[in-house]
Amino acid sequence: MKKVSIKDIARKTGVSITTVSIVLNGNGPDRKISGEMIEKIQKVAKELNYSPNQFAKGLRTGKTNTLGLIVDDISNFFFGNISKTVEEEANKYGYTVMFCSSQNDEGKSRDVLSALIGKQMDGYIIAPTDSMLPEIRELEKGGTPYVLIDRFFPDLNASSVTLDNYKGAYDSVAHLVKQGYSKIAIITSDTEQIQHQERLEGYKASLRKYKIPFYPDCVKKIPFKYSSQKVLKEIEDFIRDKGDIDSVLFTSNNLGIIGLEALRRLKKRVGVDLGVICFDDNNLFRLSSPAITVISQPIKGIGKNAVKILLEQIQKKKKEPQKVVLTPSLVIRESTPEKRKS
Repeated sequence: MKKVSIKDIARKTGVSITTVSIVLNGNGPDRKISGEMIEKIQKVAKELNYSPNQFAKGLRTGKTNTLGLIVDDISNFFFGNISKTVEEEANKYGYTVMFCSSQNDEGKSRDVLSALIGKQMDGYIIAPTDSMLPEIRELEKGGTPYVLIDRFFPDLNASSVTLDNYKGAYDSVAHLVKQGYSKIAIITSDTEQIQHQERLEGYKASLRKYKIPFYPDCVKKIPFKYSSQKVLKEIEDFIRDKGDIDSVLFTSNNLGIIGLEALRRLKKRVGVDLGVICFDDNNLFRLSSPAITVISQPIKGIGKNAVKILLEQIQKKKKEPQKVVLTPSLVIRESTPEKRKS
C-alpha cells in the first residue's frame, strides 16, 4: 500500500505543499494561516491516515517526537507495567516510545544506551545499571534530556523518579516484629545499585529500632548474573542452612517468585513455618495461597512522573533537576500472620 505523502494532502485540499507542511508541523497560526484552512488540512490528513516521516521531520525541526526507554527486563511485571504507563502517557502528548531491555547486563546496558543515543531521540527514561554512568555523563554534557527511574547515582545531580526503598524495608521488618517474628532474614541482590543498598539499610535500621539482633549470616546476597536455576539453589541452600529463621524479606519480585518455589521444594509452609514479605507486587503474589504480603510500588506514579519531568526538560520548562521520591505501601496479606507461640 502506497504511503500517503504531503503532496497527496496538498492535492486533495487544493493548497501548496508548503502550506500543508507548515500546518502539519504545528506552525499554522504563526504563519497566519486561517483556522478554517488548518482544520481542513488536518481533517484530510486524518482521512488519508497520513503518518509523518519522523526521521525527515527530525532533520528539519531537530525533534523526532520519540522517547527512549531502557529497563532491566520488559517482561518483568514491575518494568513491564512501568513501560506500559510511559507509553500511554507519552502518546497523550504525541510521542512514541522505543523500548529496550538491558537484562541488567553491564556490557549490554551500555550498548543499548549508545544505540538509542544514535537514534537521535528527544529524550530518555533510564533504569540504569552501574556501568552506564559514563554514557549518562555524556548525555549530561550534551544537554540531552533524560530521567532516571527506580535507581540513581548519588554523585550525579540528575532528574530521577524513585521509591523510598529505606521506608519500604523498614516498614516490612516493623510489621514482622509486631507479628511476633524475631529471626528475620533478607534475600537481596549482590549489587551496588542504590535501591538494593537502601533496602538493606532499612532492614538493619528497623531491627535496631525494635532491638532485634542483626545477624550478618541472615543476609543472603545473590549475583544478578545467576541463572534462575542457580538462584533457586542458592535460596534453597540458604533457607535449609538457616533452619532457625522464622521469616524472610525478598527485595525484588524476581527473587520472591523463585523464593516461593524454593520454599515449596523444601516443604516449608508459607505463613506457618516462615513469614514472607516481598518487594513489588504482582498477580502471583496476590493470587497465591496463602497470598503474599508485599511492599507495593506506585508503578503508575513512577511512569507518569518520569514522562512529565522528561517533557518539561524537552520543552525547556524546567532547568534544574527534579528528584521525585514516592512512598511505598505495605499490603498485608496471609503470608505474615501473627506468629504462633511455640
